[in-house]
Amino acid sequence: MKNNRQGAAWVLSIALAAGSLAGCSSGPTAAEDSAGTGGGPLEITIGTPQVGEAPKADSEIEQAIEKYTNTKLDIQWIPSAAFEDKKNVMIASSEMPKAFKLTFNATTLSAIQSGLFWEIGPYLKDYKNLAETNPMHYDNIKVDGKLYGLPLYRDIGRAGITHRKDWFDELGLKAPVTIDDWYHMMKTVAEKDPDKNGQADTYGMFLDKSYNDPVASSAFLTRLAVAQGAPNKWGLVDGKVIPEFMTKPYQDSLNLLKRLYAEKLINQDFSVVQAADADNKWNAGKVAIRVNTVASAAATSANNLKKAVPDAVVDVLPFTGPGGNRVPAEPGNNGFFVFPVSSVKSEEELKRVLAFFDKLLEPEMSTLLTRGIEGKHFKKTDDGKAEFLDLNLFNLEVKPFRDSLPSFEVTGKGLPLKLDALQEKGWKVVSDNLKNVVPNVALTLNSKTYVENGSELDTHIRDAQTKYIMGKIDEAGFQAEIEAWRKMGGDKVIEEFTAEYAKLKK
Repeated sequence: MKNNRQGAAWVLSIALAAGSLAGCSSGPTAAEDSAGTGGGPLEITIGTPQVGEAPKADSEIEQAIEKYTNTKLDIQWIPSAAFEDKKNVMIASSEMPKAFKLTFNATTLSAIQSGLFWEIGPYLKDYKNLAETNPMHYDNIKVDGKLYGLPLYRDIGRAGITHRKDWFDELGLKAPVTIDDWYHMMKTVAEKDPDKNGQADTYGMFLDKSYNDPVASSAFLTRLAVAQGAPNKWGLVDGKVIPEFMTKPYQDSLNLLKRLYAEKLINQDFSVVQAADADNKWNAGKVAIRVNTVASAAATSANNLKKAVPDAVVDVLPFTGPGGNRVPAEPGNNGFFVFPVSSVKSEEELKRVLAFFDKLLEPEMSTLLTRGIEGKHFKKTDDGKAEFLDLNLFNLEVKPFRDSLPSFEVTGKGLPLKLDALQEKGWKVVSDNLKNVVPNVALTLNSKTYVENGSELDTHIRDAQTKYIMGKIDEAGFQAEIEAWRKMGGDKVIEEFTAEYAKLKK
């Protein structure tokens, strides 16, 4: 599921008046000392999509959460395949849990705009752990400039170059920086037979059909173009919010792929290849750079590769362009919790619910959610870190809670995880990237035209890019396709995004 809310109709402009939320106009006097302050454990119902097998009621993990937070939990694990239908029914009937985990789409946004959920932005300053969180996590889920949800936190700057260090060293290559560097790397790997099997079957990178995903900031073409100086999907240029493909760095990146395709230095079937097929090429030892992954997963990529090539050496480096480290900011969440006014009936109750979520980010809860129970799921190492004892048991008993409640996998306050050198380096790339992420300026902007025609507009430009790379149209033809996009509604989207941007900046 896409996190970028443009692709999930995040930019919906439904003509519903945003209802005012009783009691929300003034912030709390202070955060509660614990979720249960005010007379016994706080009863909290939580609705969330089911991750894997649903844990049994009153599991050891659930009991540990309840004890620490002084709550009584009723978690409704809703099968993922049925979640959207169930969600729509619950919203329509106003029979919702006190904390409801949603993702952005049309019904979610219309429900927010029609006043069904508490605005929580003014409250966060009174909760230490929530207030300390990088504000980008919150900025990326605001509606009309206001915050209504607590995100399931995910890393924002995840891009990295996971590559075959043994091949790079042997061929005298360095991590590509400029467009010419990328071309040289691709040509060298394709022609110098680094796996020494006498066949022309190695690739600098193996693209799949998501290479130019119109909404995902993790798409390879966006990562490459941002490093070269392009905006992240949408950027501000001369006072206008314009799409990435109308900028020179993006066009330069597209031209690179066109040249690589023409010279057969890239897989010729890229437009139909599935991500799993690209993964298989890497795992088989045929690819120098794995492009459809994240820096923190470099060690996993190495382990998968070594099943076929035991002596392979893998490394990970940041995406770097002529201007240094520059990566597209990703949304930084896997959905978010909202708090219905029909279920959380008073400001006092809202404060107690927020206190519960705040306590989940404390060291004890962070360790529980990301490592499990000491002696059962993990052990402490001599240097005070956590080492998993039984990963299968962790995935069965702990992972559903980790994936469904707010936590930070490695960068949180819990017990640090024992990492090998490549894992450490991958997470350092993610951490360092955060200083140099390029936001998508349209991520939270509304455009009625994009809601109505966004899918058609996106498909048009994606197809045009692929045709251009494959030589079916020339540069003049591609520019004609951009003009057609503008006339189909693209200019109207630019106008609406620009107006929204100006309004929010006032």
